[in-house]
Parts: sequence; C-alpha cells; structure tokens
Amino acid sequence: MNIYDVIIVGGGASGIMAALSANENGNQNILILEKNNRIGKKILVTGNGRCNYTNVTMTSNDYNHPEFVEKVFNQFGFSETIDFFDNLGIIPKVEEEGKTYPLSEQASTFLDVFLYEINKRKINVETEQIVKSISKNRETFQVKTVDGKQFNGKKVIVATGGKSLSITGSDGSGFEIAGRLGHKITSLFPALVKLRVESEHLKHLSGVKINTQVDLLLNDEVMQSENGDVLFANYGISGPTILEISRKANELLLEGKKPELRVVLIQSISKAKIIGRFQNSSEKEINQALIGLINKRFISVLLKEAKIEKSNLLVKQLSKEQLFSLINLLFDWRFKITGSLGFEDSQVTAGGIDVNEVEARTLESKVIDGLFFSGEVLDIDGRCGGFNLQWAWSSGYIAGKNASKNI
Repeated sequence: MNIYDVIIVGGGASGIMAALSANENGNQNILILEKNNRIGKKILVTGNGRCNYTNVTMTSNDYNHPEFVEKVFNQFGFSETIDFFDNLGIIPKVEEEGKTYPLSEQASTFLDVFLYEINKRKINVETEQIVKSISKNRETFQVKTVDGKQFNGKKVIVATGGKSLSITGSDGSGFEIAGRLGHKITSLFPALVKLRVESEHLKHLSGVKINTQVDLLLNDEVMQSENGDVLFANYGISGPTILEISRKANELLLEGKKPELRVVLIQSISKAKIIGRFQNSSEKEINQALIGLINKRFISVLLKEAKIEKSNLLVKQLSKEQLFSLINLLFDWRFKITGSLGFEDSQVTAGGIDVNEVEARTLESKVIDGLFFSGEVLDIDGRCGGFNLQWAWSSGYIAGKNASKNI
C-alpha cells in the first residue's frame, strides 16, 4: 500500500504552494488531489487575468482575524512571497496602492511556472478527483473520493477553497469535510461582492460610473468609508469601493441589522459654495443649474428624490425645503442595502473553519494531529487588491512546511 508523506486536497493557489513548500522541506512523496481537470484554474481569472498576486502595503489589519494571520505573515509575508516567486522567474511589477502583478501581466505565468516546478520536483497530481471524506486510522489518513478511490497519507492538508466563483471548482466541499472531522464552521457569506440596494431609479442609472466617497452606515453611524469608483447597475451598486464595503455590509445583514450606503456625489466643493451657485443661478431652470455639477443621468433622479416634480422650475421658484433637500442629496444620498449577489459573483468567501481550532503558527488542527488547513477554507478573508492571494501563498507555505516535519 502506497502511503504518501503529504496529501493535499485542492490544487488551487494555496494547495500548490503547500506542495512546493512540503517538497522544499525534504518530502518527495507528495500528492495533490484536484477536482477539476487541471490545477490552478482559479488563478487564471484573478486580477482580470493579470494576477494581482500580493500587495506591498499589506498588514495583518487588512484581514478579519489580524492576530491569527500575523503569526503566519511573520514567517512568510509579502516580501518572502515576492522573493519566492522571483526565484522561480516571476518578476514583480508594483502598481498603485501596492498592488503587485507579474511583469508579464499574465496570470497564466503562475500556472506555467507551477506546472514546470511540479514536474521537475516529481510532485504527484491526480485531477478529476472529488474528495468525499477524510478519516484517520492510527497514524494514517484515508482520503476517499466519490468514485471509490482511496489515497493514504501520513499528513493531510485541506486547501479546498471557499464557495466563491463555483465555476472554478470552489463549491464549499471542504467545509463539509472539516465539519465531519469535528471542526466548527462559522457562518458563510459572500465578500468582495456587488451589493443590492433599494431604489426605483436603478434602471435609469444603470451604467453610470463616478469616482467618489461611499460610507457604510448603521443607524447614522459610519461603519466604513471608502473612496474610488462606484458603478450603478440594474441590481444595485458595484465598483471597488462597494466590494470593500460588502463584507461588513453582509455581516450586518446576517445579524439582522439594516445598513445603508451613503453616496457623496460632490466632494471637492463645500455646501456653502453650492448654495452660492444656486443663488447666482436663480433665473435658471433647476435642471440647467445642476449641469456641470453632476452626471446628467443623476439630475432627474435627484429632483424626484427632493420632491421637485417639474425639472423646468426656476431655482427661485423652489421652496426652501426643496432646495435644501436637493443640496443635502448631493452630499448625503442614502440607499438601503437589501443584500448582495451570491457566492458565484463574489471574489472571496467570508467565514469558514473556526481559527480557534487551528494552531496559528503551524496551521495544524487542534482537533486531529497531522491535519492541516490553508487558504480560503479557513475563516480568513482580506481586502480587495492582492490580499487574499497573499493569504493563499502564506498559509499554503506554512501548512506545507509544517506538514512535512517529523515524517
């Protein structure tokens, strides 16, 4: 009976890194089990095909469990990651906000390098293997697949990913497997995802893009504030700012709370100057007085929101209440958040294996000796911009390193 030193369930970014790390630490008998017909499928779609593989501004505070991830990043952080891939031939290209891409600007670069290294190091890969269960008998793990195969190993790393982008094979199966092994799974919900909002004007606004400030509010208290592109759509609002806010928004919704979005249409001009503008435009029709301030598509919507029924009313004909309601909307336009798009449209899964049941320095299970976890299957998620791939690399490296010890 062939007993592998380390079996890695999942051939994504974290699983591949775990295999390379285990190999670097002296283990030659390593197996990757992948459900797709090839490894690294999700890597190809990251960073719009360019692969934003790390972020040089990252800190542990960019993640939901900073104290946990810090113990991993202290051993293998972004600088170690850049050096690791540089040694494999991938030269970094750092762009705005610390986002780091391969100089080739092709996500396929990583897959090409990985396939070369796996072949050179003679790491075993079995594709189209859907794992249904993991068990342990004395010192040996039994990994069974849905088609009746069994693979035996001294150590096992679960690197199955989350539930996001299921088209790439992330179906949440790792959570079920870990749950059956006795691990607690925290609440799962989409993160880095587009938000649904309540508004009768979405169809009219669909396709409008602005660069501005967006605040996440709960009972008028700012919970999170972001600046950047905002895109209106038929279902709600998207854009980098919304993706950043979505995790906290979905968490609040899950708790039964009622968060709102505040869109600040005008940032660079004070309210006093806007009031002065309208005073100087008193003979203009109100819709004409707004041209040059905001996107034209917003004008009819804001007039309706301010209960101004006729767009051809002169500014001087508006009541004080109508005028100040309109001005307020320019600085404080509220949208009730009703939900988000699903896992299939999210970039990352929030929730997962409870980190209290995992040793942070090694990523070994506290429930079963010899069982390790890495990547998105753990209850770890970070901001948009290379942070989640960094967690995949770091956790994969540390899990592989420690799983390869004492074999």
